[in-house]
Amino acid sequence: MAGPRPRWRDQLLFMSIIVLVIVVICLMFYALLWEAGNLTDLPNLRIGFYNFCLWNEDTSTLQCHQFPELEALGVPRVGLGLARLGVYGSLVLTLFAPQPLLLAQCNSDERAWRLAVGFLAVSSVLLAGGLGLFLSYVWKWVRLSLPGPGFLALGSAQALLILLLIAMAVFPLRAERAESKLESC
Repeated sequence: MAGPRPRWRDQLLFMSIIVLVIVVICLMFYALLWEAGNLTDLPNLRIGFYNFCLWNEDTSTLQCHQFPELEALGVPRVGLGLARLGVYGSLVLTLFAPQPLLLAQCNSDERAWRLAVGFLAVSSVLLAGGLGLFLSYVWKWVRLSLPGPGFLALGSAQALLILLLIAMAVFPLRAERAESKLESC
């Protein structure tokens, strides 16, 4: 016979979810802002959402390409724009998730909880779509042995977003009727 969970267990689950959201935000900030969106950053290759530099054998230097040259290499402008929109939009939506989570916990508001789940779900879809679209265009230059810390951070953020969604679905917010709203914060 399963009884109600103790209050401390609910608080521990909530704090774990908040910590995971903060870790995802930090990973995405690191990859997209600190690393400037570079997924591969080697001395002879730099490929990211805003950099596309390949090694030039003739001059023995790293040559960065802009859009007319990128389209000739097979990287469409619209595709790269959609990939950027997906990845950076994911960061923005993830930044909005902690506030509804805190409001849901303090006010026992299931609608705010669902809003936070929605933000994280759309963020996960945008990140996966943007990263997948970008990798589909640059796959001939980037191999699995070449990902840099930015790519690993985005991949980890995606995995944690999926884990967050699973945790939030398995352990939904439970409204507590017996306590006042001030005691629940």
